[in-house]
Amino acid sequence: MELKQRKSYINENINTIYFGGGTPSLLLVDEIRKIIDEVKSHYKIDDNAEVTIEVNPDDITQKYLKGIKQAGINRLSIGVQAFQDNLLTLLNRAHNSKKAINSIEEAREQGFYNITADLIYGIPGLDKGKWEDNIQTLVDLGIPHISAYALTIEEKTVLGKRLKKGKFSPEEEENVALQFEDLVSKLEKASYEQYEISNFAKEGNIARHNSSYWLGAHYLGLGPSAHSYNGISRQYNISNNHKYIEGITTSKPEFTIEHLTDLDKANEYFLTRLRTKWGCDLREIKQKFNLEVNYYIDTAKSFIEDGFMIKEDNFLKLTPKGKLIADKITEAFFII
Repeated sequence: MELKQRKSYINENINTIYFGGGTPSLLLVDEIRKIIDEVKSHYKIDDNAEVTIEVNPDDITQKYLKGIKQAGINRLSIGVQAFQDNLLTLLNRAHNSKKAINSIEEAREQGFYNITADLIYGIPGLDKGKWEDNIQTLVDLGIPHISAYALTIEEKTVLGKRLKKGKFSPEEEENVALQFEDLVSKLEKASYEQYEISNFAKEGNIARHNSSYWLGAHYLGLGPSAHSYNGISRQYNISNNHKYIEGITTSKPEFTIEHLTDLDKANEYFLTRLRTKWGCDLREIKQKFNLEVNYYIDTAKSFIEDGFMIKEDNFLKLTPKGKLIADKITEAFFII
């Protein structure tokens, strides 16, 4: 229903559809099929479009995999996170390490070869040996795309409440940085390319969905809390499920819209592009946002001298050292 109401938000052909969380694997196969068919009824979908769904290992069955493949899903994002049962328990995950491995093998049996798996580092109790085992397990399983994120603990989550009660201590920042460096080193040796700070791919397996976002493509987000971007504005759906449903059913959806100035667009461009292997093109900054590039060159000088950035022709890029403090570097370039 929301799709029908907002179909004019973007006008491009669709080359990627992404079912993200929440927990989209709770959707019935028929519901997934109906959503994909609804998208097809309003947009031109590329023949080779990437259609991804996030799944938890404990939700995966042969029947489910067969059904979503027939419905049009051709890529899986599996939330593995770790291969140690005690760490999965700490993270409040329902699956165990055996199920995580089985879910990947079952996916392959049903013809899913375009798979990405998530890992988390910076978990209390995750030492160097366990972390390297987690990375190597995915490499040995032949996963073509790996995403890895440092653990963040939100105050109102189960982990946040446990932390507040003193059940565990957060990992030291130095250890988290070392785990990130181990990740980059091991995956590079295994022929994965780090095309974005948290994302690694074998040749030909860079995620279209992920890279479209970082390269500034327009997108339409559907559902509570969903974000959309059309190059002119950014839109955020209301997060409250009841109010979201009420708004959609009465054709009075509740959302916040942010109209973007050239400075807003330039800041977002720098924020997203600097995280990638492609870096920031100074020519684009001048052409798209009508800004002088000398500001960016001058700001970059100290970071280049200290080994955090490099300038290749017209591109500013992070070095491996710079990726450890990417947020701090990006903030220095923001124009307010």
